[in-house]
Amino acid sequence: MPSHRTDQYALADCAAHELVQLYRTGQASPLEVASAVFGRMDRVDGTLKAFCHLDPEGAATAARASTQRWQQGTPIGPLDGVPVSIKDLILTKGMPTRRGSATIAADQPWEVDAPVTARLRAAGAVIVGKTATPEFGCKCETNSPLTGLTRNPWNAAKTTGGSSGGAAAAVAAGMGPIAIGTDGAGSIRNPAALCGNFGLKPSFGRVPAWPLSPFGTVAHLGPHTMSVLDAAMVMNVIKQPDARDWTSLPYDPRDYLVGLNDGVRGLRVAWSPTLGFAQDVHPEVAAATLRAAEAFVEMGALVEQVDPGFADPLDISTGLWFLGAWQVWNGLTPEQQALTDPDFAAQAQLGSRLSVLDVQDLHMRRGALGALMRQFMGGYDLLLTPAVSIPAFDALPAGHRPMDAQSMLGWSPFSYPFNLTQQPACSIPCGLTSDGLPIGLQIVGPMFGDAMVLRAARAYESMQPIPRPDLNPLL
Repeated sequence: MPSHRTDQYALADCAAHELVQLYRTGQASPLEVASAVFGRMDRVDGTLKAFCHLDPEGAATAARASTQRWQQGTPIGPLDGVPVSIKDLILTKGMPTRRGSATIAADQPWEVDAPVTARLRAAGAVIVGKTATPEFGCKCETNSPLTGLTRNPWNAAKTTGGSSGGAAAAVAAGMGPIAIGTDGAGSIRNPAALCGNFGLKPSFGRVPAWPLSPFGTVAHLGPHTMSVLDAAMVMNVIKQPDARDWTSLPYDPRDYLVGLNDGVRGLRVAWSPTLGFAQDVHPEVAAATLRAAEAFVEMGALVEQVDPGFADPLDISTGLWFLGAWQVWNGLTPEQQALTDPDFAAQAQLGSRLSVLDVQDLHMRRGALGALMRQFMGGYDLLLTPAVSIPAFDALPAGHRPMDAQSMLGWSPFSYPFNLTQQPACSIPCGLTSDGLPIGLQIVGPMFGDAMVLRAARAYESMQPIPRPDLNPLL
């Protein structure tokens, strides 16, 4: 980090931990940083459409109060004055949470913070706005009739992935160093891989949620950042339990910054380039992730190529997902149903075909997968895989192809298994394609091994720093 930053444009590219240091030394103020972030939005978000709602007045008020606290030497938390965005599936007091859907009116009282939003606010974070999501977070592309197409900062013709595509695009483009996303089948890790940032799906229940997702116990909340250190800082704030979430884990007193730089020497690491069933991995993705696995060897890890030994659980993941869509669909009026994304409507109809016996079978098979992975991880500290099997593809509007299990998740076979098993997993950039598009490595930990995943990601980041896209084509 340079010793002094006066360039407002450069402030937008600072990591959260850099900003806190600048605040501490008086080299920049939260008000200056908020101005820089909104200035960046003015320049690039007209093209990217990462945000669906901005709150410049609320952010300025919060940044002004934070500036005063820093000047007085009384910051209230580890993220005091740091700009943060919240995915539009997560309740945020004073801002509409439309869940990417025209069926939800913006003009109504928004008086409650979800647990994660409340924790960030209490830590002094400056909440700048809500990031775009497909309707109800229903797919791994960020497009919807409500907000249109969210585009990739590395190449605006390409998709961000989804459903946290707005969060990933915002962080990669310097529109706030932290974004909170959700992940029900890869929705943090997929866009992190395609947009070139770090995205963490914590162990299920580690970050409390309220209201709980209609898609059930596959849905996790976690951070997007451009630094593993930033993600650890965020996790320290948002991992506190909340009584509103009866599935949240007991309090974890561990400071995720402690031991973050301990490296991976001596760790037992499984490397699975296909999980045993992914047959269509792009050659550049395969090559880059293999190099990343070899980097773990260079760092002293004991790496073994091995598959966990399960068949593709795509039908389990999409079956449970389609069932959730059918439940949401039945809570809408006919007038609201007519407004929905054709992809969501198609998912709901697929969910309508599931019998009670089908659903019970999905749950039993999911349980068997979870048991298998608990046993497999008994022999390893970490599992490495590609994050996504292909680079970012063209950004296309909602309904551009028929919705089924393959079109929804078939191109992302490495993500959804670990929602079913509830394990912590992250995506970290591990290179670029010949076309200059990011490639992600997935690091999976044992259940409750969130700190281990962060530690491994930090070790890899020390060898392969996370690059930023060239935003000049967007200006």
